[in-house]
Amino acid sequence: MSSIIKVDTVKDIASTDIIKKSGTSITVGTASDTTTVAGNAVRSNAIQAADGGNLISQSGTTITLGASGDTVEIASGASLVGGGISWQSSIVTAATHTAAAGQGLWLDTSSNAITLTLPSSPSVGDQIIFTDYARNWGTNAVTLTLNGSKFQGNTTPVPVYDTSGESVDIVFSGTTKGWIPNTDGAVAFETQQTYTANFLVIAGGGGGGYDRGGGGGAGGYRNSFNSETSGGGGSAETALALIPGGTVYTVTVGDGGAGSSSASAKGTPGVDSSISGTGITTITSAGGGGGGTGQPSYRSGLAGGSGGGAGYNDPASPGGGAGTSGQGYAGANYPSGTTAGGGGGAGQAGNGDSGGNGVASTITGSSVTRGGGAGGHNGSASAPPGGSGGGGNGGRDGSSAAQNGTTNTGGGGGGGAGSGVSTTGGTGGKGVVILRVATSDYSGTTSGSPTVTTSGSDTIMVFNASGSYTS
Repeated sequence: MSSIIKVDTVKDIASTDIIKKSGTSITVGTASDTTTVAGNAVRSNAIQAADGGNLISQSGTTITLGASGDTVEIASGASLVGGGISWQSSIVTAATHTAAAGQGLWLDTSSNAITLTLPSSPSVGDQIIFTDYARNWGTNAVTLTLNGSKFQGNTTPVPVYDTSGESVDIVFSGTTKGWIPNTDGAVAFETQQTYTANFLVIAGGGGGGYDRGGGGGAGGYRNSFNSETSGGGGSAETALALIPGGTVYTVTVGDGGAGSSSASAKGTPGVDSSISGTGITTITSAGGGGGGTGQPSYRSGLAGGSGGGAGYNDPASPGGGAGTSGQGYAGANYPSGTTAGGGGGAGQAGNGDSGGNGVASTITGSSVTRGGGAGGHNGSASAPPGGSGGGGNGGRDGSSAAQNGTTNTGGGGGGGAGSGVSTTGGTGGKGVVILRVATSDYSGTTSGSPTVTTSGSDTIMVFNASGSYTS
């Protein structure tokens, strides 16, 4: 027969409570005690805090941590096993990789595209996150292999992620719709890096005027290299800060303007040259101004990067076209006699019937002068010279026709002769765009077939025609 001991309180030798009952509450130990249960399980449907709120509770097979309004915190350094996303320490670079449910994956496509195979037998709620580790998915994409499941309810086409900086969180919803993106989008590059690119941007030169015409002005000249000057006496500009990782910078090289072949038309202005792209202020050099003709109403030169020269017997004041600040100088007014004004150059205004000189730069590793204005017409003396840097000579009556500006210098076209030879003005020279970057930064990706050379630790790209550079 069993014995029963009935008490409300059990105390130790020091008369301290070990077990105490008060009403329906049973207290084990005191506030300063440590209570140990040796070798046995403590079974309860709920463990509560002193205020009666649940710390852990169970209802059927569902176990709940905390109560509404609580914050459940995992201690620093602790690992939560069996829940949440486990980010993998290895960076995925191989061309193929198989993902597992619950993984966070860093996918680096710097060297190649990646095909990511999803799990073969996913369960509802399975989650995978994959992220563009090096912001190169725009160059080499990530393609998913569905491995028997659907994606957003379809089996084809397979998903392709090709946006740089993208991060994708997918969850398996069941067999009907399969994997569904929870989030899917590019993450801003908040710590975006840049590298320096020096530039020389020269526009197309202006065409010369017809029949005793003024010389065409040089194309606008803008430069950032090595503290050298820009056109018009301007100082060197601030170099570009290019964004690496696939940013495309568009290079536009302007053509030279056609020389005038009509008494009722001035020389055609040159076409602008430019560099544009994400993160930079577009660098634009203005086309050179066309030269005036020897006919009334068309004698004044046109404004431009550098201005066109005035035609013969121009009564206007000033008759030469204005240059653009920081890019070039003005064309010359009507000098007198049987001459016409020379076009302005990047380094000097038109001087009488002579074209203004250009500006020298060492951006390619050696000194080259570009941006010369063209000479105007002369009736009897030797052909008026174009300025240094590609300016064409002006025409001389009965002796020599106007010369074209030199290609890829932005030099102006010479003013047309008055008689005895062709009276058409010379065509301006096409412009040029040059970029110089550290060889360690050079990506090697261009279009438009620039000439690529090196000088010291730098790589130089000379664009004689329009194209692009991808950083």
